[in-house]
Amino acid sequence: MGKSPQSGVPRWFSESRRLYVVKPVLLADIGEGIVECEVIQWFVEPGARVEEFSPLCEVQSDKASVEITSRFTGTVKKLYYEAGEMAKVGKPFVDIDIQGSAAEEEAPPAGEEAPVISAPTEAQAPAPTPVSAPAESPAVPKQKGKSASISTPAVRHLSKELGVDISDIYGTGRDGRVTKEDILKFVQGKDAAAGSPAPTAAPTNPSVQMETRQPLTPTQQMMFKTMSRSLTIPHFLYADEVDFSDLVRLRGRLNKVLAKAPHDGQLAKLSYLPFIIKAVSLALYQFPILNARVELDAAAANKPTLVMRAQHNIGVAMDAPQGLVVPVIKDVGALNIVAIAAELHRLQALAQQGKLAPADMAGGTITVSNIGNIGGTYLSPVIVEREVAILGIGRMRTVPAFDEHDNIVKKQICNFSWSADHRVVDGATMARAADVVRSVVEEPDVMVMHLR
Repeated sequence: MGKSPQSGVPRWFSESRRLYVVKPVLLADIGEGIVECEVIQWFVEPGARVEEFSPLCEVQSDKASVEITSRFTGTVKKLYYEAGEMAKVGKPFVDIDIQGSAAEEEAPPAGEEAPVISAPTEAQAPAPTPVSAPAESPAVPKQKGKSASISTPAVRHLSKELGVDISDIYGTGRDGRVTKEDILKFVQGKDAAAGSPAPTAAPTNPSVQMETRQPLTPTQQMMFKTMSRSLTIPHFLYADEVDFSDLVRLRGRLNKVLAKAPHDGQLAKLSYLPFIIKAVSLALYQFPILNARVELDAAAANKPTLVMRAQHNIGVAMDAPQGLVVPVIKDVGALNIVAIAAELHRLQALAQQGKLAPADMAGGTITVSNIGNIGGTYLSPVIVEREVAILGIGRMRTVPAFDEHDNIVKKQICNFSWSADHRVVDGATMARAADVVRSVVEEPDVMVMHLR
């Protein structure tokens, strides 16, 4: 910048040095009520060139894992968090240098201040490279940095399949990315080392307890935090025994119809779960408090409120390869049994593939957990945050019973276990609502009258 000899006013001019603007990228809201999430891994490191919409990092919330992409094209300046640290929603998590355009370097209009643009100073300039180094200096071993975990989703999937920690591998790809070839060479090296004779170990005492320490997986860490918060809710348990005999017969008839209809690989048969989910929705019309949530106002902690919700968004707890997930079937009140079953099928397929989106996991108002498909009979389910009730379904079993004429008959019995928030739900309300669900399941033809 120079000065005019007549006016002494600063004069702007272009120069060949690179000018840049530092743009902090804020971590956007990735789900309902989520205020922080864990950084699983970075795909970039300081100095790496990024394009708009290219992936920056993968984060894990208590709902799902999400890839965060760049809003700008430029060079990564700073990472605010290390892998494994908790990032705050709405706060900067990475800085990107965006190269100034010619328009930004021109003189600003009169009366306006110049844009805040910085150029490298002597302190920022790289240190001059030494002409020579002492011949006897030992070679410094290559250090692994953040670039060790830079990889594509396909490469990370391969590392999980082969059971290797991607951070142990030196990346040979662009910007230090770990490639499939890097992983395969690493595994071959481990196998070769395992084939060599191991040194004789000192004899151990078999009576001594051996312990090993391992970190929680990202999903386990989120479950740890979520369940810790959930168990601050005062729970009470209500259990009921439900006769599935009529439902077994109805399901059998409907599955015969579905087997004859073309389904194009989508829905070939019905399980019992869609009927139960619909029965829960019917009970919520009579007992809307079970579809509510407790709102604790930080400004008035002693004046909590109850937020009533019109839609029945029923979460379904599922055992997925990555751990427990709870996708949500939206607006169950407006769906029939086949539509509920089709949505349940879609969510189960995504859960098994690890491809559930945050939208699939958000917005739940009450949860159903079917432990019976694994084998349990009784359970005490834990209420999900921002809900006041949860239903646990046990294993269906065949038992002898007496009919109205004292004859012994065969019945299909299943146990329903309810947990409710005792701060707002009393035992009588829970018992009446559970009785509505039981009566609808025991006489499933009633659902026909409530089709919407």
